[in-house]
Amino acid sequence: MKTVLITGCSSGFGLETARYFLDRDWKVIVTMRTPREDVLPRSERLRMLALDVTDSESVRQAVEAAGPIDVLVNNAGIGMMGVLEGTSMQTAREVFETNTLGTMAVTQAVLPQFRQRNAGVIVNVTSSVTLKPLPLLSVYTASKAAVNAFTESLALELRPFNVRVNLVLPGRAPETRFGENAQPRMKGGIPEAYAGWAKSVFAGQQSSAITRSLDVAEAVWRAANDPSCPLRIAAGADAVALAGSS
Repeated sequence: MKTVLITGCSSGFGLETARYFLDRDWKVIVTMRTPREDVLPRSERLRMLALDVTDSESVRQAVEAAGPIDVLVNNAGIGMMGVLEGTSMQTAREVFETNTLGTMAVTQAVLPQFRQRNAGVIVNVTSSVTLKPLPLLSVYTASKAAVNAFTESLALELRPFNVRVNLVLPGRAPETRFGENAQPRMKGGIPEAYAGWAKSVFAGQQSSAITRSLDVAEAVWRAANDPSCPLRIAAGADAVALAGSS
């Protein structure tokens, strides 16, 4: 029986991915900053650990407590909406600390066991905005695009050790808490000079083609189990459309 460790499981993609792997008889280690026992049904194959990807000691303790794993899913991330002119550098650093450096930190902590066993899979969840950037997401897009580049280089770096690395790029998912998650970092993010234009941008971003959390879970499952899958996997109807046009 294989074991997967998934970061950022309090809601959205991480939570749905945990359910998906549990339903397919995997051992699942879910992590979040503040563990919530109510998000998943009890199972002898389920463990829950506290993990703050921006805290090196938290990362070390969680990976040590997890023990041997077969697949790492780096899903933890935070949202950010606003124009660059209205975004503080403190906020930009917060986004990169979680989305980019957090992914690197957890990956680095898990790598020794993968290298020693000469086996393992890493799946990094980023975003389809890296395929076709959108306005009001410049800082967020940059943090996710950095993970894309990191993943592509890491895949080559780990190939001698039989460790696979893949990207899952979800599209827009209204059912997740992206907007709610981004709200604390939007204060001052849209100065008055941009307000009218930003309102029209928000209105124009509505689309009938959207991504379900299930789409992302299925893509992560494929990356974890199919050695022949491409390095980049678009997840969701809108993401697939963007991948085809990019």
